[in-house]
Amino acid sequence: MTSRLITLEPSGRRIEIVEAGAGRDLLFLHGAGGHMPADTLIAALASHYRVVAPLLPGYGQSAGEDDLRDMLDVTLHTLDVLHALELEQPIVVGHSMGGMIAAEMAAIARTEVCRLCLLAPAGLWIDDHPVVDIFTKLPYELPGLLFHDAEAGKKLLASGGNMDDPEFLKQFLVMNARRLGMAGKLLFPIPDRGLGQRLYRITADTLIVWGNEDVLIPPVYGDAFKKAISGSKLVKVSGAGHAVGQEKPQAVLEAIKAHF
Repeated sequence: MTSRLITLEPSGRRIEIVEAGAGRDLLFLHGAGGHMPADTLIAALASHYRVVAPLLPGYGQSAGEDDLRDMLDVTLHTLDVLHALELEQPIVVGHSMGGMIAAEMAAIARTEVCRLCLLAPAGLWIDDHPVVDIFTKLPYELPGLLFHDAEAGKKLLASGGNMDDPEFLKQFLVMNARRLGMAGKLLFPIPDRGLGQRLYRITADTLIVWGNEDVLIPPVYGDAFKKAISGSKLVKVSGAGHAVGQEKPQAVLEAIKAHF
């Protein structure tokens, strides 16, 4: 994987772009945790596609988050990134918060997002199945919320560091505070920003992928997205939690290849 910086015009925001692989263009939008240093999903996707994965302002070297106030601002920003990258009819893939943004893009810009893959997207709220509030959780609680295999998830999240090491934990918390400050504009206190009222507008060919053991955003939300997006297909992956692409990257890749 390589990364580069671009400057968006006319906003002037500096955006870090992670790229990997070759082939058909695929735009990947990350979740609230950003990219992992050893991102198994991006690596898997890059075996078949040219993956272009921008980081939202507030993540990595991307800057300009203060100007992004709400869901509409973030959606239009990401469409600006899409235009700046000049991709050739990309498959737009978004995980969790990134899936929420991708769905909003497809609802607003019907002709610009023609192929859409949502990996356990946020954005809906079902009273009987509340979404866990990640903003109230401590770092040691995250692996069990994001992964079916919590121990494997802990190693992926630490990416070579040790969550029990006070210095590593301090660095992790500082980085996390900046990321969650951006994510909070979309997800806190609940991730309902009216997306459910706009999903009917999506005309893109849509694939939805969900981990069967997702405890953060229960799989029933996958059925809700499928019902709301006409003609969409839902694939549920066994042995995977919310971070379905990290736990089962090959299964996600195969689902995308089969559908598109």
